[in-house]
Amino acid sequence: MITFTVRLKACLSPAVRSLILQTKPNIRHVSGMAGGLRPASVVVLHWSLAPAFEKFCQANSGPLPLLGLRKPDTWSLPALNAVPDPRAGSPQFQKYELGACTGSLTSLEEYTEQLGDMVAFFLDCGFSPEAALEKAGLPTGDSVGHGPMGAYKTTVPCAAMAGFCCPLVVTMRPVPKDKLERLVRASCSMGNKGQPIHIGDPEWLGIKDLSKPDYGDPVACQPGDVPVFWPSQMTSLEAVSSCKTPLAFTSAPGCTVMTNLKDTEAPAACLTPEGIPEVHRISQDPLHYSMASASAVRKIRELETIIALDPGHRGIGHLLCRDELLRASLSLSHARAVLVTTGFPTHFNHQPPEETDGPPGAMALAAFLQALGKPVSMIVDLRALSLFEKLVEEAVEQGVLKTQIPIRTFQGGSAGAAQAFLCKDGDPKSPRFDHLVAIERAGRAADGNYYNARKMNIKHLVDPIDDLFLATQKIPGISSTGVGDGGNELGMGKVKEAVKRHIRNGDVIACDIEADFAVITGVSNWGGYALACAVYILNSCEVHRRYLRKAVGPSRVPGEQNWTQALPSVAKEEKMLGILARHKVRSGVSGIVGMEVDGLPFHGTHAQMIQKLVDVTTVRV
Repeated sequence: MITFTVRLKACLSPAVRSLILQTKPNIRHVSGMAGGLRPASVVVLHWSLAPAFEKFCQANSGPLPLLGLRKPDTWSLPALNAVPDPRAGSPQFQKYELGACTGSLTSLEEYTEQLGDMVAFFLDCGFSPEAALEKAGLPTGDSVGHGPMGAYKTTVPCAAMAGFCCPLVVTMRPVPKDKLERLVRASCSMGNKGQPIHIGDPEWLGIKDLSKPDYGDPVACQPGDVPVFWPSQMTSLEAVSSCKTPLAFTSAPGCTVMTNLKDTEAPAACLTPEGIPEVHRISQDPLHYSMASASAVRKIRELETIIALDPGHRGIGHLLCRDELLRASLSLSHARAVLVTTGFPTHFNHQPPEETDGPPGAMALAAFLQALGKPVSMIVDLRALSLFEKLVEEAVEQGVLKTQIPIRTFQGGSAGAAQAFLCKDGDPKSPRFDHLVAIERAGRAADGNYYNARKMNIKHLVDPIDDLFLATQKIPGISSTGVGDGGNELGMGKVKEAVKRHIRNGDVIACDIEADFAVITGVSNWGGYALACAVYILNSCEVHRRYLRKAVGPSRVPGEQNWTQALPSVAKEEKMLGILARHKVRSGVSGIVGMEVDGLPFHGTHAQMIQKLVDVTTVRV
């Protein structure tokens, strides 16, 4: 790749150099001044657009890291002029008229009069993927052609600002799968601008074909490579186009000016020992990785250890798989809409047959997802619909839930019923939900029946919600989590062989339906609490949050101050058990109606568990 760099100190006349490098420049201090040169791209707009574009850059600092700007009353010099580095006459600027690029220019000299009413913005180009690859000791790769490395328009919208509204543009480099962690750490060590915003399938960003970039030349990918994406300053070209101003100029793709403007961005979280980034795969098809800081990952692993307590001595330790809680919570954090199911009718001779394990954990998870602003729905057995409608209504009245949760049912039927339920118009490219969670939900065994722990067949009380989990395996982009404490719960098919070997009656009761993530816990409610806590940890992690928002939009979100109040608490779960008791819902082991779950009194092991999970979640490191 040939990058045409305009070195102001070396290539421009003293008068033009002073435009950017004069001793006392009139530059608004979005950034400070310092010695040395820093590469920047240039956007030149009419002065009336300057306030809006500055705010647009500040709101989308990932692709548009603003170093500084020149106010119009200081444009007493001739127009910006560019002398190409290796090739005389090579274009260095692009001209835009009414949103369309109408030409390439080697100089802006002929526009001296118009530039008197214009403002120049300088966007930091100090980070490059090649520098990160080199720092990680990896080959930098080559573009297919001889121009700049490719950049792609995405379907990710930048935060709009007064006439500036455009998609994020990204650049991509392929990285061998086993070198991802090394590359990401090297990249992030170069500051926030070095943090990737997506790792995996380009379709997550709306990119259909990596061989057809919107700017520059494609980069060759090798078998086993994983696409890694960073925000690109080509976003500025889309922004200029979007405002449709009568006249504007930008740097040509691959061309920078060298300034002595210095970036004053706060030190990146990933530069601290606790903020070292980790990369974790959360989906294979389509390929999707996520990121979080080492400290956030350590906390979630501690939660996973805490809920692995086995008070019933069922042997659940044999079912445990490392990092299932971590990967489930990462996937949930990325989800746009979540469907939660619960209900295990173990007391088939009583009315209602449900147990107290499951609904409290499901409500706790739903409450925190609501606090994040994620649409969450619940799906239950048709025979239990009236019960759950009352539980939700009273949970809202008692402050356990913020607002009502839509409650759905599913009876199956035709072969395509599950896909029709999960997707708009049955189209797998338009899922209504992108994550399903089952918490203490009866799961279908290999013989098609449903069993409680005592091998009693309860199929007549269970609707085929399992079919939805089976359907997700064929619908790209929908993930699933199962939470269980005995191996007969929906989703535990992932560990069914261990259930058959180590759990009493496992050869009969083992659930055959697999979830993407199997969260094993001593009491299933604890898994719901832990998922809520883990998602809180992730959304409080700067590394993960920047990755989630693709480095566009505000770094803080509305309602964030209320997240702690949305976490599970002893008081809220006590209220939830009181609601269940009023509706004669019984403990799973003892059959007692009251403040008990799985034969254990709430004021004891359960209350202590909730408090311990919240303490680990909210402690500052």
